[in-house]
Amino acid sequence: MSAPHLADNIVHFCRTLRAAGLPVGPGRTLDAVRAVSCAGLRRRDDFYWTLHASLVSRAEQKPVFDQAFHAFWGMADLLDRLDGVIAWRQDPAEEPLTPGARRVNEAMRAAAGDDGAAGREEAVFDAVMTASAREVLQKRDFERMSAEELAFAKEAMRRIARRIAPVPTRRFRPCRRGERMDARRTFRVALRGGGALAPPVRRRRTREPPPIVVLCDISGSMGRYSRVLLHFVHALANDRSRVHAFVFGTRLTNVTRHVRRRDVDAAVDAVVGAVDDWSGGTRIGAALHAFNRDWSRRVLGQGALVLLISDGLDRDAGDGVAREMERLGKSCRRLVWLNPLLRYDAFEPKAAGVRAMLPYVDSHRPVHDLDSLASLADAIGGRGDALL
Repeated sequence: MSAPHLADNIVHFCRTLRAAGLPVGPGRTLDAVRAVSCAGLRRRDDFYWTLHASLVSRAEQKPVFDQAFHAFWGMADLLDRLDGVIAWRQDPAEEPLTPGARRVNEAMRAAAGDDGAAGREEAVFDAVMTASAREVLQKRDFERMSAEELAFAKEAMRRIARRIAPVPTRRFRPCRRGERMDARRTFRVALRGGGALAPPVRRRRTREPPPIVVLCDISGSMGRYSRVLLHFVHALANDRSRVHAFVFGTRLTNVTRHVRRRDVDAAVDAVVGAVDDWSGGTRIGAALHAFNRDWSRRVLGQGALVLLISDGLDRDAGDGVAREMERLGKSCRRLVWLNPLLRYDAFEPKAAGVRAMLPYVDSHRPVHDLDSLASLADAIGGRGDALL
């Protein structure tokens, strides 16, 4: 293959990756072409790792890159597997071969201009906008969604965040149809009238959005969910006040300022750029200790609700987790653990970190699809299985 043809193919490959959801722009495309021209084509492994080093920046991008690389550069067996994904898309009851195969398949079909596949894609996309397809999407795991479905899910998260209704507080305000009589105001009105009888002044409880503190695990085992759930956190932070966001892997990072950016993609990119331990290990006990020591008194006032998003898998085997979870549970009004591993019916708390956390949470909920987020929003707002 001549150099111009190779450069053209690398450009088409980068377009396929971009269509599959990877952040591959013109700069990275030029870097990949230059890197391949320097490294040469003596070995297939060298070619693979040269493109990998130029185009992959996060661990969670590697499965999609691998699928696209093997499909694009001529492995027929994986092309056959991707053809099987088309059949899977028409039967949502089955599971795909790999989470990234759907997005790669869509990108490959779009780049190839396959009329038959394009017709099928168009039919599937139109079906997403119907009520029956939405029901399927509500229960589909974030890990198994295609690029189009993820975009639809992120928009749905904004609507779900707005469903969190204000909750009653201990304060009251004057109201003509209030449920309680305000004796002090009633006496004042009577005194201003010379002691004559006056109609009672009534009051009712004020309702405000509950303070929410989010602690999100961004370790490698949570990488497939944490980026998607950051869109939900962004929707919360931009829809109401008194929302504080923290992420943790091997250390704790306050990202409240970043998630308050108006543009959700800029906010997520800012969060990813602000942390040094994205998709790394997990030290839950150390992260909770840092939060309890440095932040709990600042952000856990006024009956705050804490959402702890984690799978409970700890590198330190649960060392110090129980002590810090007990302190955190006593410092907030409710401590809710959102665990994507609960999507499995056979889930059992066997890991040391999971066993250490469970006794101190007020609610243990799944967080792997839109239905679980909608149920959480209703519970926070006092509907259904209320948390407050």
